[in-house]
Amino acid sequence: MIVTIIAFVIVFGVLVFVHEFGHFYAAKKSGILVREFSIGMGPKLFAYHKNGTTYTWRLLPLGGYVRMAGLEDDEESLKKGSPVTLLLDKQDQVTKINTSQKKMLKGGLPLIVTDWDLQKEMWIEGYENGDESQVKRFNVKRDAMITEEDGTEIQVAPLDVQYQSVSVPKRIFTNFAGPFNNFVLAIIAFGLVAMLQGGVQIPTNSNVIGTVQKDSIAAKAGLKAGDRIVAIDGHQVSNWQDLVSDLGDRGGKKTTLKVKQAKQTKEIQLTPKTVKQNGQKTGQIGITEKIKNDHSIGAILAFGFTQTWNIIMLVFSAIGHMITHGFSLNDLGGPVAMYSMTAQAAHHGAITVINLMGLLSVNLGIMNLLPIPALDGGKILLNIIEGIRKKPMDPNKEVVITMIGFAFLMILMVLVTWNDIRRYFF
Repeated sequence: MIVTIIAFVIVFGVLVFVHEFGHFYAAKKSGILVREFSIGMGPKLFAYHKNGTTYTWRLLPLGGYVRMAGLEDDEESLKKGSPVTLLLDKQDQVTKINTSQKKMLKGGLPLIVTDWDLQKEMWIEGYENGDESQVKRFNVKRDAMITEEDGTEIQVAPLDVQYQSVSVPKRIFTNFAGPFNNFVLAIIAFGLVAMLQGGVQIPTNSNVIGTVQKDSIAAKAGLKAGDRIVAIDGHQVSNWQDLVSDLGDRGGKKTTLKVKQAKQTKEIQLTPKTVKQNGQKTGQIGITEKIKNDHSIGAILAFGFTQTWNIIMLVFSAIGHMITHGFSLNDLGGPVAMYSMTAQAAHHGAITVINLMGLLSVNLGIMNLLPIPALDGGKILLNIIEGIRKKPMDPNKEVVITMIGFAFLMILMVLVTWNDIRRYFF
């Protein structure tokens, strides 16, 4: 149980960190102020400020977020009539605004806030020391800090460094960077799996048997690993694809195989059993394809890319199947399913856990690129629409669209989680 929990926290934490770091790095490169980069959720344990960004480590080691200036979830904590404390420099410019009642600001100037502009003209005004006879205005520095209610210190965000102030291509770059990082993580994870295994297993597509399953039809008929099947009912086969196709058509039918075994050629009779695969009936006898082990550095490096691409194709195929054959909650998995998969992977060792991380990373990257509001794909779609229209969308409409998308995702997450609980625990 402890090993599973640790593995789950590591896998989930790495996936989220890599995704959010993609957004963070791209935002920085695009000129967007990242006010906070948090690892974990919940109460703050540790904070460090550098180059405009406050890096926080929070109590719950699940999740994380990047807080970009100007987005709807980045509202100022100032309120009219609220008491704050200002710290001024020698030129009487504000360098720090403390809105927290939990953290005192030594040597600060008490102020009851009446109004402020921390985006364009950079000022704050109010009643100094409770004197309501006169409203005093103070200029605020561009890199001034605000201490929020929970004690977290973040930098003020002038308009020119906010998300909506940069060009559309830069916003698309920033939104795409998170899923892109997930694909990069998958490439690294699968490459590491190949390295730890000492090489890459490559299907040979030959007519040579790789393994024979115990107590299978093939085993009972006397077939062995290394045997070469050269003909099925008189039809010549030279590769694995033809072999599987011919056996697939022979489900439940008595079949004669011409087999090269050692230095002898013999005929073996058997009847492939009929199984249902992807909704279709096919014949099987219990053999697998011969695999070649490639230990070269080139093969190991290439495996990260090829395996990631294969998983991407499988995910798109699954999405296409949901569209054409109907949607089912069983086609999706949430945190509970992810925990169950991690538990199974942890039981089989580190290589399996790393492989699972690569698989989940690809899924996370693709799911985030779906054009659903509140996801990265939905944001990119809005960016593209704005680029085509040559003007930004009405902020109120954009908020409504995003909230609808967020509500849809929350409802879907609840349904998927409940379905997972029923599947895995009942």
